[in-house]
Order: sequence, then structure tokens, then C-alpha cells
Amino acid sequence: MTFSHAFAEETVLWPALRRFAADGEELTSRVEAEHQQINDLAVEIQSTDPRDPGHDRLVTAAFALIREDIRDEEDVLLPRLQEALEYDRVRLRRLGSAWETVRRTAPTRPHPAVSRRPPGNALAGVPLSALDRLRDLSAPSGSGGRWTAAALAAAAAAACLACAAALRRRRVGSMYRR
Repeated sequence: MTFSHAFAEETVLWPALRRFAADGEELTSRVEAEHQQINDLAVEIQSTDPRDPGHDRLVTAAFALIREDIRDEEDVLLPRLQEALEYDRVRLRRLGSAWETVRRTAPTRPHPAVSRRPPGNALAGVPLSALDRLRDLSAPSGSGGRWTAAALAAAAAAACLACAAALRRRRVGSMYRR
């Protein structure tokens, strides 16, 4: 949930803040750095044995950073975005709806190598979301079932093809609207 939430902020809210607030670039740069650190820590936690003494230190650091990120967003960034769009309630509602849509379809796992900004994060998000959701379904459970690497690769390839087709339709459609 944390990663989907942050991905939606980076894809929808922070570009709007950069566009509509004079200090938007400065404000979003800090929170993007926090998101990157959280992703890096999450990957490191996943690769560290829970019995390793450093594991608890990593988890503590990640939660402290998440709390700091929440404070920054709730106390500074979101109020600043609301202030920048104070007289445009329709745009604020649209941003909220877009954020929720992206959050529901965003990757569910950390991907530190993915750009924190559009269009890089948005383009990578479609296949990564499909892959993450398949990995989420295939995670060890009571049934012990796992997807094979080939099945995951095929699903990721299908998601990439679907993304490419959607982008092509959008590009072709935009040619007719001019």
C-alpha cells in the first residue's frame, strides 16, 4: 500500500504542485528523495535475513522515514497544493480522483531504479504493476503455490504490449483531435 500511495503522489499530485506553486519544485524534490530512500530501504530489508542484527535497524529507519514523509506531505505539500488551487475546486477534485485511480493500479512493491517523475514512472508503472500483482498472488501462502519465472515474464510482456497498444491508440486518437 505504501508504494502504490507514493507512486500515485509522484505521478499525479507532485507534478501538479510543481506546475501550480512557485516553490513546487523545491517542495517535491525533498519528498521524492524520501520516497527513494524508503524504496532503497525496503529492498535492503527484503534482502536481509530477519535474524540479522542489522534488520531491525533497517526497519526502524524505514518507519522513521515513512513518518517524516507523512508529516512533510500532510503539513506542507498537500496544504500548499490546496492553497495553489484554492479557487479551482473542480481541478482539486479531479486531481483527487486521478490520484485514487493511479493508486489502485500502481505497482505494489518497491522499485528503486524507476524514475520518481513522469513520464518515466508512468511508463514503467504499467508493466511493473502487472508484475507486482502477479508476484503478490504467487507469494508463498498456505497452498504453497508459486508462479514460475516464465509465467511472470509472459505476464509482464503482455502488460508491456497492452501499454504500447494503449499509447499508440492515444497517439493516433490525438492526431484526429487537432
